Amino acid sequence: MPDTQRPPRSPQAIWLEGCAIFLCALLALATLDMLAKNVVMRHPAPMVNLVRYGVVLLMAIVLMLRKRLAWRLPSAHRKTVLLRGVMLGTVGLSFMQALRSMPLAEATAIYFLSPLMIVALSPWLLGEKVTWGQVLAVLAGFAGMLLIVRPGSALPVLGSLLMLMAATAYAMLQLLTRRLAGKVGLEQQYAWTAVVCTVMTLLSLPSAGPLYWPGAADLFLMVLVGLLSGIGQYLLIKAFLRVPASSLAPFNYFHLLLALLFSVFVFGQRPDAWALLGMTVIAGAGLALTLPVFLMHLKATLAARQAAN
Repeated sequence: MPDTQRPPRSPQAIWLEGCAIFLCALLALATLDMLAKNVVMRHPAPMVNLVRYGVVLLMAIVLMLRKRLAWRLPSAHRKTVLLRGVMLGTVGLSFMQALRSMPLAEATAIYFLSPLMIVALSPWLLGEKVTWGQVLAVLAGFAGMLLIVRPGSALPVLGSLLMLMAATAYAMLQLLTRRLAGKVGLEQQYAWTAVVCTVMTLLSLPSAGPLYWPGAADLFLMVLVGLLSGIGQYLLIKAFLRVPASSLAPFNYFHLLLALLFSVFVFGQRPDAWALLGMTVIAGAGLALTLPVFLMHLKATLAARQAAN
């Protein structure tokens, strides 16, 4: 049926579609983490990131050319866009390096402190008010992290610090994205972030030690990591165009569940009871912040569907 003859789609159908797209994005990103964990055990993290961001940059160039968009950024927001790219580059470099020594489930759990960090940082960076309930959720999340990274555990200190750095940088990335909302096009943000991440990876290569060209199988995995990274970010953009980010936030913990399953069934790394408790506390604290907003949108969607019927 031609587009002109299609009936207008209901808001609830668009909302449900956005949620489905977001879950597909999380599946792509969780699979990326699993493949990256596999390949960084044999190759330096900067080498893996170089192929990854090279693929993402190629995808960004194709996207910009296809849509015939200008690369020039508004001068008022140029620094913010570039800083956003630096934050994502920091996430990639620290996350990949940490995966060399960290179990996937525990690493991902620490990474998911980022929603709580956003609450902690938003009063200073965005001028937003924080309630006592939000403060308690943040404190609970950090207590959960201490249960995972506790004295006497088998987790390496350096890997834990790198993952904490990745979580902090990801929180800053999301705060900067809020600042840029409606001011810079998503495609420009995507493209310039790919440029910055590629440059940062090139600058990090001297720290990788001796480099050698990977074999065909590992090169394929690295390219696949790049494709999943680009596809995941693109699907996130599509989801956020349809659904408010706040109502999608609870689905993020589907990523943590996938990481736990991959850690156990792919790598044979089972978190101990204290680590599982820490993951539960972090997920619970994050859901306490985000679930009410999701339920509000879900209730509105169900009410609209009943009214339409």
